[in-house]
Amino acid sequence: MATATSDFPDVQLHIVTGKGGTGKSTVAASLALALASRGKTVLLCEVEGRQGIAQMFDVPPLPYEERRIARATEHGHGDVYALAIDAEAALLEYLSMYYRLGRAGKALDRFGVIDFATTIAPGVRDVLLTGKVYEAAQRNSRNKNARRYDALVLDAPPTGRIAQFLNVNSELAGLAKMGPIKSQADTVMTLLRSPRTAVHLVTVLEEMPVQETIDGVAELREARLPVGSVIVNLVRPQDLDDEARASLLDGAIDTAALTKALTSAGIDATPALVETLVAEGRDHAERRRLEDSQRALVEKIGVPAYELGQLPGGVDLGGLYELAESLREQGLA
Repeated sequence: MATATSDFPDVQLHIVTGKGGTGKSTVAASLALALASRGKTVLLCEVEGRQGIAQMFDVPPLPYEERRIARATEHGHGDVYALAIDAEAALLEYLSMYYRLGRAGKALDRFGVIDFATTIAPGVRDVLLTGKVYEAAQRNSRNKNARRYDALVLDAPPTGRIAQFLNVNSELAGLAKMGPIKSQADTVMTLLRSPRTAVHLVTVLEEMPVQETIDGVAELREARLPVGSVIVNLVRPQDLDDEARASLLDGAIDTAALTKALTSAGIDATPALVETLVAEGRDHAERRRLEDSQRALVEKIGVPAYELGQLPGGVDLGGLYELAESLREQGLA
């Protein structure tokens, strides 16, 4: 089957968020692989300190440095690098780059000043985390010995905090009205609000995650942050056609015909077994009806939507490549 062209050809920074339990980190990793399969050099970043990237790719815990963790060889032979961004390490790097503190900065770290600063002022913490992503996105020929990336994927905080996390200007309003931190926040916002950025929201076809996705899109739009797409994850196989679903929901299943079919297949079709099968079928049909209603709400959001199936064997590296291929074929990457 021919692979679709990308729906986001001009986007360099893909930010992935979602309600906890929807698989946003899995989707972020798969998206990075999908972009690499187009021959791109990709940086996959995480900011929550969980070392989720290392676990998914079965590599040692990531230090505060960019490391290659995968290569997409089927199509474009692109590489995926990974970085676990730590606020304290980012602040040390910031102090070294802009104030040349060097050892003095490390001394501050030993005294706990850096941890204190990033804890008491969460807005500063977010500026440092997003600022590192900005630095990686802005690299050019003037950055000596620095790897340049065609695309970046940020495994961002959950939907409930994403607008606050990205809208660093607003978070700093009452803390820093001028100075280098405020200037860096302003510079970061130019990237986050530009056509080079897209925020993708991951959901599953359940009421609470879909509603949180709808609310998240509204908050992002209010903050003038670019919404990219909605990715529906963990979609179950559709085992019933419309006629069978309707019969199950209406209680119109012909149990005599079902019993005959089971018996002809060599199955002891006791009344208890038939009743259990019909009940399970009805549960599946009701689940499908709920999913269809939530899918309709996703469609009303008005952005591109993509679906990823539930992996029968769970998420491993092979599963990530499988999901990456699906994202590539659907045109997200």
